[in-house]
Amino acid sequence: MGEQPIFSTRAHVFQIDPNTKKNWVPTSKHAVTVSYFYDSTRNVYRIISLDGSKAIINSTITPNMTFTKTSQKFGQWADSRANTVYGLGFSSEHHLSKVTELECVSSQANAVHTHKTELNQTIQELEETLKVKEEEIERLKQEIDNARELQEQRDSLTQKLQEVEIRNKDLEGQLSDLEQRLEKSQNEQEAFRSNLKTLLEILDGKIFELTELRDNLAKLLECS
Repeated sequence: MGEQPIFSTRAHVFQIDPNTKKNWVPTSKHAVTVSYFYDSTRNVYRIISLDGSKAIINSTITPNMTFTKTSQKFGQWADSRANTVYGLGFSSEHHLSKVTELECVSSQANAVHTHKTELNQTIQELEETLKVKEEEIERLKQEIDNARELQEQRDSLTQKLQEVEIRNKDLEGQLSDLEQRLEKSQNEQEAFRSNLKTLLEILDGKIFELTELRDNLAKLLECS
């Protein structure tokens, strides 16, 4: 769609004297056409005036720009981009009021557009922050699951170790009983030695299991 004119009038165009910053200097010998344009693509308003082929006004309206009515037929505004102050002298108060109204509307529209842009940027930043937080939460959940699995393995090994220790105490008690029986009966010495040998083999196996379990538990504890 591009830039479209929304209002045109005729006025005498002035610029502030760059030396005195007080006196008005006419930029045209007679009244010229002053047009208000709106660019729907960029949501930008502009005041444009041509004197023949020369652009004597090409001013983009910004949110902080104010069109000031200084008399019934004269108004002015400062353009920081052009580093000047423009003045318009109209033939009637009606034309001045129309320009003042358009300037107010365009400034508000530009302010809304700027606020919307800032709001969209803030929303985008919040969405990115939320995404990072969600990824961090997922990572923490995975770490918790891993910790729980590790705790379950540790508890299982601890329980097995306790069971082996209990069986070991039972075997130690049986061994002690056999030793007492050995002292009481020399006649049963050979049978006792045979039983003792078998029991010792079992005990060695259980002690080996206990040692292996202790090593595994120590490795697991070092890993955690």
